[in-house]
Amino acid sequence: METLLGRIVKENDIKNIKPEDYRRLAKEIRVKLVKNISRTGGHLASNLGAVELTMALHLCLNFPEDKLIWDVGHQSYVHKLLTGRADAFVSLRQLGGLSGFPKVHENPCDCFDTGHSSTSISVAQGFAKARDLRGTSEKVVAVIGDGALSGGMAFEALNNAAALKTNMVVVLNDNKMSIAPNVGGMSNYLGKIRANQKYRSLKANVENVLDRLPNVGQPIAKRIKRAKDSLKHLFIPGMLFEDMGLIYIGPVDGHNVQEMLTAFETAFSIADQPVMVHVLTKKGKGYKPAEQNPAAFHGVGPYDVKKGEIFSNDELSYTNIFERWLLQTGGEREDVVSVCAAMPDGTGVKAFAEQYPDRAFDVGIAEEHAVTFAAGLAAGGMHPIVSLYSTFLQRAYDQMLHDVCLNRLPVLFTVDRSGIVGSDGETHQGIYDISYLTSIPHMTVISPMDADELVQALDFAVGFDGPAAVRYPRGQAFQTEREDRQPFLFGKAEVLCEGKDVLLLAVGNMVEKALAAADILKSRKIFPTIVNMRFVKPFDEQLVRRLAVKHRVIVTLEDNVASGGFGEKIKAFLLQERIYHRCISVCFPDQFVEHGLPEELYEKYGMDAASVAEKVSGVVQQ
Repeated sequence: METLLGRIVKENDIKNIKPEDYRRLAKEIRVKLVKNISRTGGHLASNLGAVELTMALHLCLNFPEDKLIWDVGHQSYVHKLLTGRADAFVSLRQLGGLSGFPKVHENPCDCFDTGHSSTSISVAQGFAKARDLRGTSEKVVAVIGDGALSGGMAFEALNNAAALKTNMVVVLNDNKMSIAPNVGGMSNYLGKIRANQKYRSLKANVENVLDRLPNVGQPIAKRIKRAKDSLKHLFIPGMLFEDMGLIYIGPVDGHNVQEMLTAFETAFSIADQPVMVHVLTKKGKGYKPAEQNPAAFHGVGPYDVKKGEIFSNDELSYTNIFERWLLQTGGEREDVVSVCAAMPDGTGVKAFAEQYPDRAFDVGIAEEHAVTFAAGLAAGGMHPIVSLYSTFLQRAYDQMLHDVCLNRLPVLFTVDRSGIVGSDGETHQGIYDISYLTSIPHMTVISPMDADELVQALDFAVGFDGPAAVRYPRGQAFQTEREDRQPFLFGKAEVLCEGKDVLLLAVGNMVEKALAAADILKSRKIFPTIVNMRFVKPFDEQLVRRLAVKHRVIVTLEDNVASGGFGEKIKAFLLQERIYHRCISVCFPDQFVEHGLPEELYEKYGMDAASVAEKVSGVVQQ
């Protein structure tokens, strides 16, 4: 029997599905999501909750002419299925396959590349105003979650929406949580709206009565509207969205396609004002394990579909090590406080927050606020530890520069997911933090090589009287058993082995690859000196100078892009010191790196041990 989803081979094909078959199509989509993501991993719960919402939008819009902008974008899987990518869905998040986020190069129905939060309303306003200036008539829709609405950029965009005097539709996909439960005033405000069935019932009754009144004059209609607005303010405190100039429609049942179609058609009929349609959805809907534990099934690895059990991973990760360290250090020092931005599980601060709730602050999706809030905590006598992913910390560059480092405040940044993250792709790779962190005066940047050294680095940084960043990668921690580990001193590197042919200066995660490459090189009678740099800023100039003059080939290794990276700094230093030996850099090129398993990407870009050994052999033997 042909499936309904099988009939959708290109965009707009959903319009050939009969309304009585919408529920069946939704079920087929959920089955596809659950089975496929169990093999590839991905964002399950958010997509399960957005099935009917996406269907309703596709029934209202014409692709690719109309523009649909997904905030963050991890909930765009259903959109991909409805635009003819169902057959390719088996390649989701695999190297060379479909991205887990909207990608313009992948399909013209993806109108904007997204991956970070709270940006969609701004983008949609830009599309809408460009449409007006060009004199065209396409519809523009932004879909934003209630968690993303806590981000400051979303408020900036809402504040500007009414001033543009044009129609665009903001769909608020309200599922009561982002990755972790939402926090803050916006979450509380939306909770009041969700609970307020009195307003919805009264609004419907008033509108029905008005529809039956014949020949209502303009003055009376205006008075009725004023009275209706007063009633809104009576039942919903603040009426924030309408006070900001948006017409508000909702709450609407996000799993009722017909109800959403009515709301969307009304929203598109309003010519010169932005409209917010508030849609209530259930995260994980249709798959009980995801409904019961949406946080675990937000970004999930492979799992058993029938049992709903995520395949266990017993590896010791750098995040696990930080989590243990933070809990212990928090017990020893009452001035230590934790700050995160909506990801307590992912950054390893949840256990600390449970043990010391008065000293743990989750500020929501607001990285800029998190950093400046930490600056205030530090200025007030505390020692804040700000825990963010590398890709999200870059959003707070100005706050690090202006509010923390300019004031030389003792804020410790623990930069999780540095280097290659993997399957989330371009928007999430942490391959820029060496460049942006080392560009800031007074910032100390540390990149430990293994599990034990991470603890050493954190101990040093929490006792440091100034801003410091400790960067570490995602996944299993590299572990070495060494009794000759050198003391961890400010700005000092560590020589791991001394050779005569080539000098390898390795940073953090790349030390493991340098050691593996050294084994290959030794089998070829090439004997390297390997240095674990530890500090990227300030790096050990004295040691580099001493060793560089002894080797005719110098190789830098880092999991960062070339521009502004460690390799550039070493080359500049060698020129300054008039050491003209050949220096080559092993790093990522100055481009966005696609999704794929980390080891696949290291190999593709010539940064795995075998590629490094081959490159070094070729240079040394010239």
